[in-house]
Amino acid sequence: MASSLRSLLPRSSNSLLTRQLPAKCLAQRRSYATPNLQAPDASDAKLKAIDLSQLQTTKTTTPKDLIPHDQLIFGRTFTDHMLSLEWTAGEGWLAPHITPYQNLSLDPATCVLHYAFEAFEGMKAYKDKSGQVRLFRPDKNMARLNKSSARIALPTFDGDTFIELLKEFCRVEERFIPSLYIRPNIIGTQRTLGVGPPGSALLYVIASPVGPYYPTGFKAISLEATTYAVRAWPGGVGASKLGANYAPCIVPQMQAAQRGFHQNLWLFEDVDGATGRKEDFVTEVGTMNLFACVVGRDGRKELMTAPLDGTILEGVVRDSILALARERLVPEGWKVSERRFTMREIAEAADEGRLMEVFGSGTAAVVAPVRSIGWKGRLIGCGLPEDREVGEVTKRMKDWIEGIQYGEEEHPWSVKI
Repeated sequence: MASSLRSLLPRSSNSLLTRQLPAKCLAQRRSYATPNLQAPDASDAKLKAIDLSQLQTTKTTTPKDLIPHDQLIFGRTFTDHMLSLEWTAGEGWLAPHITPYQNLSLDPATCVLHYAFEAFEGMKAYKDKSGQVRLFRPDKNMARLNKSSARIALPTFDGDTFIELLKEFCRVEERFIPSLYIRPNIIGTQRTLGVGPPGSALLYVIASPVGPYYPTGFKAISLEATTYAVRAWPGGVGASKLGANYAPCIVPQMQAAQRGFHQNLWLFEDVDGATGRKEDFVTEVGTMNLFACVVGRDGRKELMTAPLDGTILEGVVRDSILALARERLVPEGWKVSERRFTMREIAEAADEGRLMEVFGSGTAAVVAPVRSIGWKGRLIGCGLPEDREVGEVTKRMKDWIEGIQYGEEEHPWSVKI
């Protein structure tokens, strides 16, 4: 079997041939964004279908006390109920249930506990001034969860139907909103120590009421540019939202904290196709996508972020920022780019006074301004004056996105429940 599989490998994968390639060609070959690896049955309509009419709801008889909005700690408090669906390879998705929040019962041999068959999402429900509950771009979360699930041989599902289930779940939990963090999670549940595609799975949703991420206003963070550990690599699963991508990042974060930094700036050393030399390419910050605003040597302002090359998570807020920037900043003369850029480029822009601001983006915070980056023994300022905690573009993006999320601006991204 091994020899037959080996015979199928392309001869171009030979390491001697790879070493003979020029640096520019080698850099061009490192594009892993196109292949969409997934289980063969990931597109099977029968196995994806969810019957919304079978939804069964059992409400709690012991509702929890509401914690004041300004006393909530992110991810520590949970609502009264959970939404769950079981799946089997023989029957597909079974009837969905909304039940009181409860513990899961798993056999010690359940495959998720041994081989990390798990993917998740993070999204929010919001309540506008008129009391209308809204979701923000839920179709993007469903598409990403399906893509993550398919990558690790977990079942996929009909995203539109699942959004309808989420709406019903939010109606049940409406008293916990003005802002509700929603966590869909899918796990393999087959009882086996064998390594293979799970024959059963559980897709469930829990929710946590959240207060303002910046209760006293913005607070810019410092980053440690990290090269001794790598978050993701070409051909890996960095573009998938898997729990297995997060746990390995905790120790580097703890080490960065010991050195006085709030988070890691994940770098990836690779050959620059233009120069042929190795460079530290900027990827993500902590668990967020990263943006930088620079003034080019031609005087034009540029908002840039790393491209979706297979190592970058397809952030919903990332996509929203890019779309809004192209709609609203480009008419002001800005250039908006998804491209590879290096720490050397960031450092040179800072040294020359051309680095305007740097910020992270994600569901929990929307945006997180960056004050400084530690890299190769120096501290690089990211354009913020000492008396300011947030840059102009960062603030505008937060205001624009939250305006849509809370219904202050009517927009197709805001889905009413």
